[in-house]
This record gives sequence, structure tokens and C-alpha cells, in this order.
Amino acid sequence: MSIFNSLFSLPFSGRKRAAKIFKKEPAEIQFRVLKNLIRKAKKTKWGRLYGYAKIKTLAQFQARVPLQTYEDLCPYIERMQKKEKNILWPGKIIGFAKSSGTTGAKSKFIPVTRDSLKKCHYRCGTDLLASYVNENKNSELFSGKILTLGGSRKKNEADFYVGDLSAILMSNLPFWTYFSRTPELDIALLDEWEEKLNKIIEYSSKQNITCLMGVPSWMMVLMYRLLEKTGKKNILEIWPNLELFIHGGISFEPYREQFKKIIPGDKMKYLEVYNASEGFFARNEKSGDTDMLLSLDYGIFYEFIPYEELNKPKPKILAIADVEINKNYALVISTNGGLWRYQIGDTIIFTSLNPPKIKISGRTKHYINAFGEELMVGNADKGLEEACLKTDAEIREYSAAPVYIEGKTSGRHQWLIEFSKQPADLNKFMEILDTTLKSLNSDYEAKRHKDISLGFPELIIARDGLFYKWLKNKSKLGGQNKVPRLANTREYMDELLKLNHH
Repeated sequence: MSIFNSLFSLPFSGRKRAAKIFKKEPAEIQFRVLKNLIRKAKKTKWGRLYGYAKIKTLAQFQARVPLQTYEDLCPYIERMQKKEKNILWPGKIIGFAKSSGTTGAKSKFIPVTRDSLKKCHYRCGTDLLASYVNENKNSELFSGKILTLGGSRKKNEADFYVGDLSAILMSNLPFWTYFSRTPELDIALLDEWEEKLNKIIEYSSKQNITCLMGVPSWMMVLMYRLLEKTGKKNILEIWPNLELFIHGGISFEPYREQFKKIIPGDKMKYLEVYNASEGFFARNEKSGDTDMLLSLDYGIFYEFIPYEELNKPKPKILAIADVEINKNYALVISTNGGLWRYQIGDTIIFTSLNPPKIKISGRTKHYINAFGEELMVGNADKGLEEACLKTDAEIREYSAAPVYIEGKTSGRHQWLIEFSKQPADLNKFMEILDTTLKSLNSDYEAKRHKDISLGFPELIIARDGLFYKWLKNKSKLGGQNKVPRLANTREYMDELLKLNHH
């Protein structure tokens, strides 16, 4: 066992703190987090504006501080980008994570503070690895290299780093991590995606890679290109000691079977993380879990808006003590990065309350509700997974949008799917998708009744590389950029179809 395996087998970090934390109720832990956030920020410009020094209870916090969108916080963030101090959070600003939320949207610049970096992102990452090695006693994770496929960053006029969160995290890692990660920073942080991909393949193909970290779609691109370059049949012929893939950013379900095919055998483990530009929110406790443990004690205070309350002038807003399992909630966060009652745009479902475990169900803007069907990304991913399993198909990327009712013609959902392996019977594939969506979503089932308002879904085959080309045209290759899976308008779909026909 390597020195790093010995280090991470020690009962520190995750094990010790988890045992201490979960002796307490989630509500108690979260209130302590809120108190610490308010105490630390009370002398900032924001804290003075909203009277943080006088806030003693959650009710007072909610009464004084309104819900925030990025547009609300943007003027404060712009002041931080000009090196003004003590605006949203005290202490040093490390950089700004550039996040579009949706691929075509205006860029957002999320502050990354020293506290959010060390007490949230790095602490969660360390706990994840500690828990993994503790669970897998024979792991040789740190006998080789962890290959991270991330984005890039540049310096702005104020000399701050601006770019993908992954690039900012890699740029500030402790020195000892460089013994166990790859590729070198001058490659990992390259801005030009094609050049970076080729150099990573060349650099890593002869290394002992034991772990992969990244977004599933981009990691799949890397692995297929690696197989093509080396002429090997599967990834284990290149990296025989590969044992773990840590993934996030998009649902893994459409890619799970493809990963199993090119990384055969039962040695490989998969861990999902919910690590966004705004914070490290949750992670699998162990490989094989379908839900994630919510990060309670990492400097993030959570509030939850029931899905049906969204867009109301005064929505009901719940703390963790008041949520229920199997209900959709929009996530609201206050963080040690200086985001206050910030609506992140994600929706989640609780699968357990103590300890609190969640699944990501979609985005508040990534859904289809043109006919009252309330179709979420989680439904779509599960439906496509079922259709692929039953027709032996494989999907590379997809997007869906509504086609609205015209005259006596009912509306429908239009699915643009890029297959890496097409089903033999396309109609059967769509029938299974439709049936599965009905079983998962009662609103969808009701609207599909007798095709009155919502007809049978339409399938359009995307040509090979369509979504890749679309992202490339928008300079959105690699990193945390992703295709909008569902949209309630035809903005993305019409762009994609136009490109598909040329």
C-alpha cells in the first residue's frame, strides 16, 4: 500500500467528523452553519445592509434577506471583481468560477473564496476519498494517478483567475496532491479543447491511471479517442489498475452501459458528486448508491422551495427540518463563498431525511411544461435508460423540446437523439420511452391520455458529432459545459435542427 493509501486510511476527516456530526439532528447542524455564516459576514457591506448583527433566528434571516438570483447579486460580484473588499464575504477572493447555467445563457461569475475553497470544496473532496479508501480496504487508488478532465482559466483585468471551477480548484491544490494527479497543469489548464484532449491522451496513455474524475460525456469522448489512438479493445488494456470514476455535472445513467462495455469486469467503482461552481453539495456514500448524502457541515446553509411554489410572488420556503421525501424542491443556498439565499436553479428530491440523502431531479429552467406535463430531466434520463436497456441502444447526447398545438393537431415532444448505437426498431424505442415516462410522471400520463393535448413523442436522429459541433460553435467544449437536455422553448432545438440539416 502506498504512502497515500496509508494516509487516507487513517480515521481522520470524513470518518471522525461524520461520527461527530450525525449524533446531532440535521436541523441543529444546519442552524449552527447559518449562525457561523451570519457571524462571519456581519461586517461586510452585505451584512451591514441587511442587519446581520441583529439576526438571531432563521425567521429573522428569512424576513430580512430576500431571495436572490444571479442578476440580484451581480452588482456586488462586479465590485468584488474590481478588488473591492468585504462586499459579500470577508477575506481573500481566490477567483471567479465562470458558469453559464444553461449553455446559451449569459455567463455567471461565481466568487470562489478561501473559505469556500478549503472548507467546502477541498474538505468534501478529501472526505470523499477518505470514505472510499476506508470502504475499499484493498484499494490501490493512490499507487497510481488520478486523471482529472477539467476546464481552463485566465486572469482578468484585476488579476483574478476566471474560468471553470475545476481549473480554479486544480490551480490551488496543496503541493502534495501533485504526486497523485495528472496531467501536469500546463496541459490540464489548456484553453483549446482539441489540443488539450490530444496532449492528455499522449501524456496519460503510458501512465498508471487508477482513477478518473470529470463529466461523463467528456470522459467518454476522451476514452473513445484513446482506444482509437492505441488500437486497444477496452480501457483496462491501457490502464489495468483503473478502479474508480468520480463523476458529476450530468446524469450518469445514459452512459452507464457504455462505461461498462469499455471498462469491463466488476472491479470498477463509480461515485457521483454534486459539486457545482457554487459549492460541493452532496456525494455518494459508497459505490452503487443511487442517492447522495447532503453536505451539512461544509459552510452551506440550505433552504427548499416546493416545486409547485416556484414563480409565486411569496413562495413557501422550507428549512431542512420541514422537507418530505419524494417531493421536488428547488434549492436555495447561503454559502461561505458569499452567496445569500441564492436560487441555484437545480431541483432535488429527498430519498432519506436522517441522514439527509438526495437525488438531482432537474433544473428549474430545464424541463418541459408546455402542456402541464411537468417533465423533469430525471424522468427523461430514466426513460431513456430503460429504452436503451430494452432495445440494446446507446445514446451519446440528447435534447428535447415541445412542438406546440396547431389547429386540430395535438402538441408533442420532439426528441433529438445522437446514438452511438441505434436501436434496431426506432418506434419500439420511443414506445418504451413513452411508457416509462407515463409510469414515472402522472402529469405526463394524464396529458398523454388519448393523445388529446400531448401526442406520441417524435424522434429525430442527430447526425454523428452534432452536439459536439454545436458546443464547439459556441466555444463551449470541455470542462463543465453541457447540452441542455430539456427546454420549455424551442430556442436550443431550432438551433440544433438547423445545424443537423446542414
